[in-house]
Amino acid sequence: MVFFAAQSHAADAFSADSPYMLGDWNGQRTALKEQGYDFSLGYTGELANVLDSKNTSSHGTEYAGQVSLGAHLDLNKILGWTDTEAQITVTERHGRNVSNTSDALNGQLSSAQEVWGREQTWRLTDLWIKRKFLDQKLDVKVGRFGEAEDFNSFDCDFQNLALCGSQMGNWAGDQWYNWPVSQWAARVKYQLQPSLFAQVGAFEVNPENLERGKGFNLSTNGSHGALIPVELVWQPKLTTEQLAGEYRVGYFYSTADANKLDSQAADIANTSAHKQGGWVSVKQQLTTHHGDVTRGLTAWANATFFDDATNAVTNMQNIAVSYKGLMDARPQDEIAVGLGRIHKSAEGYNNEYDAELYYGIHATNWLTVRPNIQYVRHVGALNNGNNAWVGGIKFITAF
Repeated sequence: MVFFAAQSHAADAFSADSPYMLGDWNGQRTALKEQGYDFSLGYTGELANVLDSKNTSSHGTEYAGQVSLGAHLDLNKILGWTDTEAQITVTERHGRNVSNTSDALNGQLSSAQEVWGREQTWRLTDLWIKRKFLDQKLDVKVGRFGEAEDFNSFDCDFQNLALCGSQMGNWAGDQWYNWPVSQWAARVKYQLQPSLFAQVGAFEVNPENLERGKGFNLSTNGSHGALIPVELVWQPKLTTEQLAGEYRVGYFYSTADANKLDSQAADIANTSAHKQGGWVSVKQQLTTHHGDVTRGLTAWANATFFDDATNAVTNMQNIAVSYKGLMDARPQDEIAVGLGRIHKSAEGYNNEYDAELYYGIHATNWLTVRPNIQYVRHVGALNNGNNAWVGGIKFITAF
């Protein structure tokens, strides 16, 4: 740890060994972090092109991106508040999504560019404070943030939305707001054992937070109720090699009237109903690479379920495997493949399947590039929906 800090402190701008493109600001970045101020500036870009399509000859290419500017504050160091921290994050999204502009993907339930969405605008994504009590077993977080920061959380390495991040917000998005949308919220977590915790939250359901011109909305005007998730999370390290895993099971219930918020739900049910759903997610490293725990095979899977009366998508599942450090010459590169299934039970609909294969190139410690190829079968979950091949490139950099 001392060696890494020394490397970071000495790193110049564009040094491949630095975690930041702009280096350590002549030592000022490390000095500020030691005082409790940890600043971040990141960028994610995604390019997608329809390579081939069963039913259409008009292919398209689009680009979408996101800027994320944040500050993590250690309030113990700054103000002397024990076990207290805060986060401020502002994001901006821009570009267009080929899933919306290409005839080949017209009506796609998933998205070929997950970074697109929730209006292309500036947003206050985080404004929260968190404190631990009872020998750090009880963790309380309040402020503005999204459900998926804590509940049904999952990695977002793939470019296809059906394989990226929290799936609850993808299919119940009229009430469950994924990044970068925030709302007034509170979350209480209790550490039952070193590797096991339970948590419950309450999140304001306010559709005004989704509007393009209200990215910095702090008002509760327009609130319809609260979404209440509960979750149990087990984070073991298995076998003598201490292989990391994470297992989540959860449920949410919304006090908001679903039919007032979701036109699709209104078509499904004529009476007032409250949205609810559940999830199970599993991620487990299965092997090391010749004893190196930072390399090896990892597998994961997600399953989400919703009430038929309040949600157009009734269930969704995905599964994926990845291998990090397959080649000794590229120990931090990664190859991964995944498949997602999205089900609609309405007449004329069945399943949309989204598959992706990517190779993650660890170009530097501050830049990862993931060229990928995607296949979408039965676009929109239509029984006779189109099939399409999509080529993409996703890159993530930290300034």
